[in-house]
Amino acid sequence: MYDYAIMWEWGAFAIRWLHVITAIAWIGSSFYFIALDLGLRKVPDLPEGAHGEEWQVHGGGFYHIRKYLVAPAAMPEHLTWFKWESYATWLSGFALLAVVYYAGADLYLVDANVWDVSPFIGILTSIASIIGAWLVYDLLCKSPLKANATALMVLLFALLVGLAWFYTQIFTGRAAFLHLGAITATIMSANVFMVIIPNQKIVVADLKAGRVPDAKYGKIAKLRSTHNNYLTLPVLFLMLSNHYPLAFATQYNWIIASLVFLIGVTIRHYFNSVHARKGKPNWTWALAAILFIIIAWLSTVPAVLGGDERAALPERAQRMVAAAGFEDVSDIVLGRCSMCHSATPAWEGMLWPPKGVMLETEAQIALRAREIYLQAGRSHAMPPANITYMSDEERQQIVAWFEGISNGG
Repeated sequence: MYDYAIMWEWGAFAIRWLHVITAIAWIGSSFYFIALDLGLRKVPDLPEGAHGEEWQVHGGGFYHIRKYLVAPAAMPEHLTWFKWESYATWLSGFALLAVVYYAGADLYLVDANVWDVSPFIGILTSIASIIGAWLVYDLLCKSPLKANATALMVLLFALLVGLAWFYTQIFTGRAAFLHLGAITATIMSANVFMVIIPNQKIVVADLKAGRVPDAKYGKIAKLRSTHNNYLTLPVLFLMLSNHYPLAFATQYNWIIASLVFLIGVTIRHYFNSVHARKGKPNWTWALAAILFIIIAWLSTVPAVLGGDERAALPERAQRMVAAAGFEDVSDIVLGRCSMCHSATPAWEGMLWPPKGVMLETEAQIALRAREIYLQAGRSHAMPPANITYMSDEERQQIVAWFEGISNGG
């Protein structure tokens, strides 16, 4: 089991790394094309069908870029498609969701104190809600509301607020934030896969067949692309939030998540206005700062983080408690770790347990056995800088206890 835990951890790390790499590529190209689109200039000598052009300088060279609002008169010999960044980001993200939250559903996904269901039901709910959210969003975009972009964005925000509240009523706070990010990312990637690229392929097919492409396909794709642009920053916050329990593990976490979407939209409005040469709406930064201060205040009302304690220990955790050496390991953790990982940390200047992890009871230690093994047994990540002087002998005791489970100990 210990070899499996180590390989699983490295596998999760590799998937996370891939996810970050592909996300950088996707977000980078998305931001670039939005800025390019907004900065296009109309000049007298534009070719027929061209909407605008822009000159750019980068890497020691000059670039002359023109955009055709519907399509050029003839199909170019070479065409670069920007789609694989989106697909790879979603696929690696879903793989990470499965590795962390589905494989560890009894700890990271399902909270028996919130919704007492089996991990299997929790996973089914997760998948169904992600698919369902996309279907609802897609129907809204195809409804008469598509003629009013602002009204559609407001309704989309209301949908996300409702989902934020819903998830905090059925999952752990950490999983709730992650699922909001997963739904938003799914909407963005599905926009590319199911709307933007198919519409572009219709235009390409018309060009090859000698037909005049219909402008409606470009308008539909543009609407979805605009949504993706405004949703990017909130997704980044939600994906990073699992490292900060003040965001996900407090009473008003669903309101915090909702305000994050407003902050992201506000910041993107600033950059979009600048790129479109419509001035610099500096008020957006003041509004974003005010919203962020409200978020910080909400995270301390009340100033107690939610824990992951379960009403009844899963069978796996029960085996950890019954395993040889657990009493010694429990004493080590209580002596070396619980001064920080407690509801009221004793370490000076620390008001909340790091990442919301508490290690004060046998149940809490058993539930975090794998993390303790990896963080304090197999590596020296914890305690940080070994500030509580955990000895090598104590680390070996943790290793022997965890690995003894796989040997029938």
